[in-house]
Amino acid sequence: MTIGSGALATAGAPADGTIERGPGRRGVGTAALALAILLGLLLGFASGLLAPGLFRPGDGSPEAGFARDMSSHHAQAVEMSILAHEKSTDPDVRTLSADIALTQQAQIGTMQAWLKTWKLNPTGSQPRMAWMPDAAGAVKNGLMPGMATDAQRAELRAATGRDFDVLFLRLMLDHHLGGIHMAEGILDLSDDAQVTALAKSMVAGQKKEIELIQSLLGRFGAR
Repeated sequence: MTIGSGALATAGAPADGTIERGPGRRGVGTAALALAILLGLLLGFASGLLAPGLFRPGDGSPEAGFARDMSSHHAQAVEMSILAHEKSTDPDVRTLSADIALTQQAQIGTMQAWLKTWKLNPTGSQPRMAWMPDAAGAVKNGLMPGMATDAQRAELRAATGRDFDVLFLRLMLDHHLGGIHMAEGILDLSDDAQVTALAKSMVAGQKKEIELIQSLLGRFGAR
């Protein structure tokens, strides 16, 4: 995984776990992307620890459930995006995949820091999505909304060229829609400033990425 100067922008990552986007991502390579992802995770974790507030939710709270489940949800997006950055030869797909990997890894760091600050374990005893009313039925075979199945991930690993790019974009489109659903869910349930700020940034960022994904699918002649 490679990173150019754009990856170093993670050093200025804001406390909500977002990562600055821009043309600088185009030059990010594989080895450096790995380093930038690690840096983003550490910075996100640090920002979560430093975030002010005396809020201390319980183990079964919506905030704890969201932090745990969204961390797992994000982890799959990071995994698929790293694969896309390694396999795709399309500059726009590679730029998008680097943006997703860097941003969501930093957000994972922030959410894991919250759990540490709240003195909660990274995993809880509640089933996935139990924190979100009427959403437990959306979990299929242990997968939260929008997550790719094992078969889809295997298909992605085996795909090449245009087929790979189109499949990655379609899977990430579904993944983002599921992530937005989860982020909007916590906005209905929590009034904690740091939790709602991150959730709002997720919704806004992923909606913008959905627009780009749809544009790229159109360029590839796929929907």
